[in-house]
Amino acid sequence: MGHGELLGIGAFARASRLSPKALRLYDELGLLPPAQVDPVNGYRRYRVAQLERARLVAWLRQLGMPLARIRDVCEQAPGPAAEAVAAYWARTEADTAARRELAAFLVNHLRGKDTGMVTNTGRTPAGEPRGRRRLEIRYAALSDTGLVRESNQDTVYAGERLLAVADGFGGAGASAGAAAVAALRGLENFDGGALRPGDLLNALADAAREANRSVGEVVAAGTGTDHAGTTLTALLWTGSHLALVHVGDSRAYLLRDGGLLQITHDHTHVRSLVEEGRLTPEEAESHPQRALLVRALDGGTDCEPEVGLHEARPGDRYLLCSDGLSAVVPCDAVRDVLGGGAGPGQAVRDLVALVHQAGAPDNVSCVVADVSAPG
Repeated sequence: MGHGELLGIGAFARASRLSPKALRLYDELGLLPPAQVDPVNGYRRYRVAQLERARLVAWLRQLGMPLARIRDVCEQAPGPAAEAVAAYWARTEADTAARRELAAFLVNHLRGKDTGMVTNTGRTPAGEPRGRRRLEIRYAALSDTGLVRESNQDTVYAGERLLAVADGFGGAGASAGAAAVAALRGLENFDGGALRPGDLLNALADAAREANRSVGEVVAAGTGTDHAGTTLTALLWTGSHLALVHVGDSRAYLLRDGGLLQITHDHTHVRSLVEEGRLTPEEAESHPQRALLVRALDGGTDCEPEVGLHEARPGDRYLLCSDGLSAVVPCDAVRDVLGGGAGPGQAVRDLVALVHQAGAPDNVSCVVADVSAPG
């Protein structure tokens, strides 16, 4: 079979292990256009030489790679393409780390094994083994109006157990963000006894529902006619684990062993388009609807915050921020600040300074927390 020979879409689909439906989608996206399209009946034909690219697409789809990223890989030479696949898989493994930890907890819990935790107070709760690891956090928070906005609709909080950032929007946005964080602040009152991961996640999920109700009351009492609500990203600390609750496009990052990992997903329309392969990440950065949220706390009944569990390690550094930082400062610059050796207080000031250097078009809020062993 010559490389210039044409195959119908059915034969090409069988040879490439791709369905005709997938081939039609890839044609629409410009990822795998046919060599010939019948002008009368629209029937697609492909060259045998296109099989190599089609098989690569099929393999990358088996990895779960988004179509936009597959298109980038297919356009690169073999060496850079291999590096791109390796980078994608490293990110994929990191993204599943929190789910792996939660799955391990569930396995142990269902088998009846001890999953208790200790707090960061340094005390040993009754019945707890004295050899169990206890960690501490040092933290700092900063919120800034920026250089363009007249008021600050962000709310930021950092305490011994709770770290939180909320970014309000609409006429009642400032009050909505403040109400959401206030609803979570009751979690600071947990006693110093042992906490189970399941109890921790349940408490955080309940608090998120209460936050949504509180935001709904604020929105209902407002006088504005525009849609109002808030994002919310928060971490609840136990002394060895961090439970995460997240909705919207504020973000949480983890700096570990020099690598910066975003541990939340943006609940935006543009992010959905990237995952579907309709946009590349580069196109998303300048898309006019990049701030359009598909999930937020607004008092509605369909709000579904993400809840997850992360095991802390000495040397970890966590960053929570509103999109006033992430939308204008590149990730490399954020990583340089977080990895620069300054304490949390200086780190948040340096991050806000970078935002100002970029024009500070929006409010910006940051929380930086360092995990360490006592002493």
